Amino acid sequence: MLERTGLAAAAAVAVLVWGEWWNWRRSRAVVETGEGVSEAVVVLGYRNPRPTANFVNRWRVRAGLRSVRDGRGQDTRVIFSGGADGDDVSEARLMAGYARSVLGFDGHVLIEDTSRTTWENVTNVLPLLEDVDRIKFVSQPAHAFKARAYLRRRRPDLAGKLVPAHDYRPGEWLLLKPLLALHGMVALRGLEPAERKLPLRPGRRRS
Repeated sequence: MLERTGLAAAAAVAVLVWGEWWNWRRSRAVVETGEGVSEAVVVLGYRNPRPTANFVNRWRVRAGLRSVRDGRGQDTRVIFSGGADGDDVSEARLMAGYARSVLGFDGHVLIEDTSRTTWENVTNVLPLLEDVDRIKFVSQPAHAFKARAYLRRRRPDLAGKLVPAHDYRPGEWLLLKPLLALHGMVALRGLEPAERKLPLRPGRRRS
């Protein structure tokens, strides 16, 4: 009995460690070290058929704001991207409202509220990324990785500006990370085979 309990505990720990590792690796994939002072933090929305930001979008906003360089937002634009589900308020506007009214963020905010897919997110924010030195996509690690891969496909000339966001923290969402990893593995099937194998570059972590 004790042996079975020990094996079950070891298996559970192994699953949690795998989930942590998998998400960490995706958070560090397709990024550079990033130089320069100006940056864009692109927070990708999650479907939100409610009049207020849901749990996932609230977390993404917090992850986006903690990704702002030095925490001050100087030379930084935070872009909330996501359209509406039917006649509902857009994901982008709900997230921006949460950032402003609840979290008290007073930095430079831009809204892209027409996108319905990750590809559209990336395509529609491109005009807002042309003149910055650093680009951060914020979401769950697999989703942000997918956005970076799409940017690299859509505009390879901007790929060198991609840097890590702070959307991964050790232990955060610990019990859900294995499920997020499995969901991410399915979602990433939409990428080209070569894109799924893009290099993982740890680089230097910057704020």
